[in-house]
Amino acid sequence: MRVTAIIVFLVTLFAQPALAEAPPRLKPLEQQLSYLIANNPGNVGIAAMDLRTGELVGVDPDTPFPMASTVKIAVAANYLAQVEHGRRTLDDTIGGRSARSLMEAMMIHSNNQATDMLIRNLGGPDTVQKWLTQQGIYGLRIDRNIAQLLAARRDLWDVRDSSTPRAMVHLLKRIDNGSLLRPQSRAYLLDLMARCATGRNRMRALLPAGTLVQHKTGTLSNYASDVGFLTLPDGRRLAVAMFARQGADRPGVIARAARAIFDGFNSLWRTPFNTTAAAASASYGRPN
Repeated sequence: MRVTAIIVFLVTLFAQPALAEAPPRLKPLEQQLSYLIANNPGNVGIAAMDLRTGELVGVDPDTPFPMASTVKIAVAANYLAQVEHGRRTLDDTIGGRSARSLMEAMMIHSNNQATDMLIRNLGGPDTVQKWLTQQGIYGLRIDRNIAQLLAARRDLWDVRDSSTPRAMVHLLKRIDNGSLLRPQSRAYLLDLMARCATGRNRMRALLPAGTLVQHKTGTLSNYASDVGFLTLPDGRRLAVAMFARQGADRPGVIARAARAIFDGFNSLWRTPFNTTAAAASASYGRPN
């Protein structure tokens, strides 16, 4: 019996998802996410970063997951970078449509044909991948266009066209902090992500009414994802990537994880900043 108990313990131990070694004050949130995932069948990867401090929580943040349509963020960013360098414009005609209309169809309605038209115009998946590598974004790979991906035999553990949650959050951080795109391009892309019409049962589903969510979803058979930005009531912004393959109720797991992340970071920052302000006030008068 004792040997059996030890075997069960070891199996349980190694079956637990890897955590991201969050700072101590974020450990409760990370443990909550780990518990949420452990109580739902399937394989889920999560990363969430406070964009002001860079602090990150994650569950299996370095495991590759299919990107599916979340890759469209990288395609959009690459095209906008080309616009900034004067090589393309949003008014360019591609296949009889303006690049602007293709961008909107891709990011708002997740249109696959529009995506492949933009990828082809950029020079193909290899060109987009080379741009990401040049920008120092690793752990995210683009091997095929959407048509090729959907036509291939489905393997949810295929490392092609995959990203780790950490890598996706890094891409989002680079978009948000202006090191990847200039302010006008950044604002345009975030506006498109705010108007995303897919995934109402995922990241947005359980968040408080009025919460600003700028995101992009991805869907395959037995797979769902949602990545993007959440804005807290005090204006702080989070970059979040959530990937779920196999198991049941994948959108529900993403929705509950998003709410846990929102509540965890929101409650975390209220206390430290009030305490700091009180201490500063007592020593130096009311802070600016």
